[in-house]
Amino acid sequence: MFEVVINTEYCKGCGYCVTFCPKECLDIGEQFNSKGYRYPFIKDPECCIGCLSCAKLCPDFAIEIYKLAEK
Repeated sequence: MFEVVINTEYCKGCGYCVTFCPKECLDIGEQFNSKGYRYPFIKDPECCIGCLSCAKLCPDFAIEIYKLAEK
């Protein structure tokens, strides 16, 4: 399992993370950050495979992925 952390204030709503997620875990939300951009959210946290595509493609370094400890 992986945790996807999105710094919504860094995000400018480009949507690269949503477009290039191979599992379609992300979507653009309806809320706005303080700069007026709609930012992504995790539709299904359990679908993330930890490929880092979203984090690598984010031009604003707004996404971090953490591997969660196995239970």
